[in-house]
Amino acid sequence: METSNQPVAEAPVTNGTTSTSNGAVPISNGAIDVSAQEFAQAPLSEQYDPGFQGQTQAQVQPISADEIALYDRQIRLWGVKAQEKLRTANVLLIKMRALANEIAKNLVLAGIGSLTVLDSSMVVEDDLGAQFFISEEDIGKNRAEAAAPQIRKLNPRVALQVDTEDIQFKQPDFYAPFDMIIATDLDIATLSIINASCRLCSRPFYASGTHGFYGYVFADLIQHDYVIEREKSNRPTALAPETFTRSIVATSTKKENGKVIEMVTKREMYSPMVLANTSPLPAEQTNSRRRKLQVPPLLSCLRALWEFYTISGNIPSHSHADLALFTSLATEKHKELQLPTETLRSDFLRSFLQNIGSEIAPITAFLGGQLAQDVINVLGQREQPIQNFLLFDGEEFKGPVYALHPIFPDMDSNLNPPVAAPAVGAEMAMAMPV
Repeated sequence: METSNQPVAEAPVTNGTTSTSNGAVPISNGAIDVSAQEFAQAPLSEQYDPGFQGQTQAQVQPISADEIALYDRQIRLWGVKAQEKLRTANVLLIKMRALANEIAKNLVLAGIGSLTVLDSSMVVEDDLGAQFFISEEDIGKNRAEAAAPQIRKLNPRVALQVDTEDIQFKQPDFYAPFDMIIATDLDIATLSIINASCRLCSRPFYASGTHGFYGYVFADLIQHDYVIEREKSNRPTALAPETFTRSIVATSTKKENGKVIEMVTKREMYSPMVLANTSPLPAEQTNSRRRKLQVPPLLSCLRALWEFYTISGNIPSHSHADLALFTSLATEKHKELQLPTETLRSDFLRSFLQNIGSEIAPITAFLGGQLAQDVINVLGQREQPIQNFLLFDGEEFKGPVYALHPIFPDMDSNLNPPVAAPAVGAEMAMAMPV
């Protein structure tokens, strides 16, 4: 697996085939050498930062001893300061299928402040195959309302709201109260509209979806600052670009266990999904034939699927006309990405088409855990987030991440090659050459 994020909390990932209504949440059993009392007595030097981007509550009470006892294991992973930010985070999760079930489970167990689940669809029999918050008795009920009681049992401390209105009827100001918006298993047009509304409200946005063994995660955090802690080296850290989307904007130091620790603040710039969906692969991929051969054809197929839905308003059926159109679109997208023709194999096309629209619990469990961990890191402003498109092939068990951004010539300098277009609605701290 090519991604390096740590697993979410300590709770085991369910296989999606059994109900979690028994509330088996082992994160609060205190199986850590340091007691809750020691945590409570320790000074909380890392106070909540009211300037944290997207945070809707300006003042936060220090974390209580009870909460420290409940979340002791994960506090060891990401610290008290990050946990304090999590406990005030207000998250919106759109469309409650198997992938959203996994995301909700991981975020609720992590101890976010509030979760709103939104879905206007009803539970059908096919939903029972991989969704563990519902049962046969829920068939015919609204999906969000049916899942809510089981979500509440996971962590009663998390405030849970249910919204049954169609997401397409929501106005841009609907997203303003949320600190994070996550949309799952939607078509590209709907995702683009939600993404644009989030940008109007300056709110970070994630999109994700699965089709059987295949899936993706897209992130548009607009502009995101985070801190990396590392032992200070003899060479000074320069405040300069690292890539065309990432730059170092500040540094500071502290002493810890007799060592000097450097805290490096980095800034990532993002592009909206409507632009990322038509953007080329990074130059480091297309400049090397060996690397182009390693790019999975899944990216071409996902773009072809979104284009197919835009044209026909539905996913491909097994009719000859639909299969011919999808194959033509996939071939076209593959050429646009400048990928070798031989990597778009007929067996992969056949496998992808057979998987469209289906849900496989282990795939949704992995991808949901990966997305939830990235959300936790972003809310806590720690670790490098996804930049910006993660692909997942469950058959190969590979998850490469590609930075997909539009490339425009820089009109203000003679830089060659051109620089990436800055994210809409955000200012670049400095020029960022490729």
